[in-house]
Order: sequence, then C-alpha cells, then structure tokens
Amino acid sequence: MTQAIANKVDYLQAFEPFNQQRSAIDSASLQSLRQRAAQRFQALGLPNRRLEAWKYTDVSLLARSSFERALPLSVSPEAIQPFVYDGCHQLVFVNGYWAPELSRVETLPAGCILGSLAEALQEHPDLVEPYLGKGASFEDHAFTALNTAFLEDGAFLYLLPGTVIEKPIHLLFISTAKDQATVSYPRNLLVAKAHSQATIIESYIGLEGSYFTCPVTEMVADENAVIDHYKIQREQLKAFHLATMQVQLGRNSSFSSLSIALGGALARTDLHANLDAEGIDCTLNGLYLVKDNQRVDHHIHVDHRKPHGTSRQLFKGLLDGTSQAVFSGKVYVHPKAQKTDAQQSNRNLLLSDDALVHTNPQLEIFADDVKCSHGATVGQLDKEAIFYLRSRGLDEVAARRLLTYGFASDVLEQIKISAVRDHLEQLLSTWLPA
Repeated sequence: MTQAIANKVDYLQAFEPFNQQRSAIDSASLQSLRQRAAQRFQALGLPNRRLEAWKYTDVSLLARSSFERALPLSVSPEAIQPFVYDGCHQLVFVNGYWAPELSRVETLPAGCILGSLAEALQEHPDLVEPYLGKGASFEDHAFTALNTAFLEDGAFLYLLPGTVIEKPIHLLFISTAKDQATVSYPRNLLVAKAHSQATIIESYIGLEGSYFTCPVTEMVADENAVIDHYKIQREQLKAFHLATMQVQLGRNSSFSSLSIALGGALARTDLHANLDAEGIDCTLNGLYLVKDNQRVDHHIHVDHRKPHGTSRQLFKGLLDGTSQAVFSGKVYVHPKAQKTDAQQSNRNLLLSDDALVHTNPQLEIFADDVKCSHGATVGQLDKEAIFYLRSRGLDEVAARRLLTYGFASDVLEQIKISAVRDHLEQLLSTWLPA
C-alpha cells in the first residue's frame, strides 16, 4: 500500500487506509495512540517559521514535495557492507522495516530482548505498551505526531535488571528510493532496567534517491543503568531527516550520547532529556559537518527536576559553502533541582564567507544552589595559527586542513568503539576541503 503525502493533502486520507489495514493486527490501545497522533498532526500541520522553535528551520521545500509511504525493499549485503561495524550485534532496517536476512545478532544474555518492534508488539505487548508513546509527546511536535500516526516497525531493546550487553548494538537504518520519493517512519524503543548496561549505535544511511526519514527514538534508563549512545546521520544530500529523541533517566543513572551529522539537504534532531531523579549524569555531545547548501539543526532540551544532577553539552560545527546550521540548547533547572551542575557549549568554525550558523544556548534556572554555565563561539580559522604552521614547512592548504581537523577531532576522540571512531575520523578527513 502506498499513499501520496503532500502539504496540501489531508493527511488523514493517507492515515485511515493504513490504520484500517493494521486494525486486525494491533491492539486497541495502539490503534487509539495512532488515531490521537493523526488527529493532532492534522491540527498542527507542518511547522512554519512563525513558530519560535522553527524560526530558523525552513521546511517549505519539504512541504512542496510529495512522498509515498516506503515499502520494504531488497538490499544486498554488499550494498550495506561499507556501513557495518565488526564486533557488534547488528539489526538492519530497510525503509523502516526490519531486514532479518541482513541482521546479525549473536548470543545474548538471558535478560535481553532485542529485535523488531513490530514483533515485540505481538509477542511482548506487556513490555512495550507501558513505554511506547509515553516519553515522546506529540502535542506540540508535528513530526513526532506524524511518526506516531504511522508507527509500525523499528528497533526494540529491553534489558532486565542487572543485564550487561558486552558487545555494542548497531541499529542500521537504510533508506533507498528508486522511481518515487518515499517517506519512512522508524520507531525505536530502548528500555534499560535497573543496573543494566548497553552501548547503542543508531545509524541512518541513504543509498539512492530522494526520500524523507522521520524517526522517533524513546529511551528509558532506570536506576543505576548505564547507556552509551551514538547517532550517525549520513543521509543522501537530497534527503530530509527530521528526528526526535526522548530520554527518561532514573536515579543515579548515566547516559552519554554523541551525535554525528553529515548528510541530508535538511536534517534536524530534537533531543529532550528528562532528569527526573537524583544523582543523574547526562552527557550530550555532537559534531555536524555541512557544506554546499545543506541545513542541519540540533535542538536540545535538558530538564533538571531533582537534586544532584549533572549534565554536559558540547556541540561543534564545521560549515562550508552556503550551508547553514542551527544549535538551540536549553537547560531548565526546576526549583527542586538544587546542587545541579550543568555546562553547555556550542562552537562553530566557518570555512567560507557564505556559511551561516544560528546559535542560541539558554539557561533557565529556578533553584538557588546550582553551578551552571553556557556559551557559544562562531569564527574562522586563526590567521596567526595558519602563518605559524606555514613557517614550519606546511603549505596553506595543509595548514588549514590540519587546524580544521584538530577543531573537530576532540569530539571524535570521545568515541569508545575503535571501529566507529576510525570510520568517522576517515570520513572527517574525506570531508575536509581539499
């Protein structure tokens, strides 16, 4: 089944046949969730620049385009080989649908359930439904509502208390469109119960064509859980990527996320971390590399609700050509969140005179015993540093490349998985202007 989707088309016309098709398969609660999300999207419509949260994100090109719901396609193992990492459990999704023939999951601990969300909804509804749709609110976010309305498949991870996954879990989402522009809605639910640990890599890759990827990832880390998360966005340069990530953290849990964005004509990630318990340690870092006429946005919201919470944010951007980027980060400290320690920093390096970045780090503090800081920088390569390197025998091109690489490499050095770190360092070296 395919349904054309465009800004001037009633989205409920695309939704109703899909929901009816799923009615014989899904529970009444899931159908109700979809119905409410579709109605909310119909009320919201696509966002425009009159909305403060979308002031610098222009989705008019997306609104003028039309997409068909993506269908499962066959992809050869050779096509995805450049994007896989050795030593990982691997779940592959093509156009939002699980591809078991491309996936590779070795022996897992007894306390781990890992697989397709569509299968989990049938086999483990008692584990899925208490969390699905509870974190990622669609009341004020049109693309979260759109994803929820067409929720069907994605990744599901459930760790029982005390379960430790030694090998990283790689969730590889492949998008490919041949004759018609398509849209896919991957939905991921990752739950780590008390004292569990896991490392998760979430990759979005484009093979060909023009398409729209609209993913939502919900994560829950209970008391003393430890989650390391990496998101790698390498969509095709004609693609759209509008993602939501919602993280709910429990007492004394530790969550670390690193976002790498290289692809997409328009790519935006909205990340909301809810620190609703004491002693939480949350790190949200990122690196975006944009050139030509790309647009890449990051909107980060960290809610400190309880005492003794720590959060760190460091996002760096390299911009070339006529590219644009947006960083909007907010740290909100609630009245009961005494002893909060929060730091937020956004640093940008413009490699051309036509590149543009909008940066807006924010602190809203309603507690009086906190240690918080924020800042942003936008600049170009230091001419004195270039001169110094040239005086040591480098030509100007080599000097500029070395300084640019040094600006970004400290973010990549935080990656604990050597295969991922080496791969991204190679991508950075390839991306740098010749």
